[in-house]
Amino acid sequence: MADPVDIDAELAAFEDRMAKAVRHTEEEFATVRTGRAQAALLDGIVVEYYGERVPLRQLASVTTPDPHSLLIAPYDRNAMGAMERAIRDSDLGVNPTNDGSVIRIAIAPLTEERRRELVKVVRKRAEEGRVAIRGVRRQAKQHFESLQRQGSLTTDDLADIERSLDRLTARFVGELDRALEVKEHDLLEV
Repeated sequence: MADPVDIDAELAAFEDRMAKAVRHTEEEFATVRTGRAQAALLDGIVVEYYGERVPLRQLASVTTPDPHSLLIAPYDRNAMGAMERAIRDSDLGVNPTNDGSVIRIAIAPLTEERRRELVKVVRKRAEEGRVAIRGVRRQAKQHFESLQRQGSLTTDDLADIERSLDRLTARFVGELDRALEVKEHDLLEV
């Protein structure tokens, strides 16, 4: 018989990877614009700053003074033009205004057609998250099957592990589906 395997520790590592896939998908959801202003909308914006590509959130503080606007206060006023350009060139579809000390972004209400398009976008991202979770499950299954072939696990151990992997997969896919439901509700809410 081969060396003993710490099944719980290995399962926990695969569980952690599934949780990371859910968190990543939720972060992707946060970047999809609803009708309300959210600082997370700017998370994907990268600014050309003194020859370097820097995330906007590292160059300025972002606040939401009301549900329909964002206020960006740069730490370095010299970067305002570059920030404004990066926001304008992004796929957010907003037009920033610069008053010399802060940048304001008005978040217009979404049209019904645009809301439906965004629902399709978040559904696609949710499916990508589900695929990532199932990919982790497949890798885990292959890993444990190879351990069983080496003699580190019995057939019964492998069957128990596969049931545990199925429960983990169902749990994380369920979490993802609930997050998708919430995001769809936010998008379709007028």
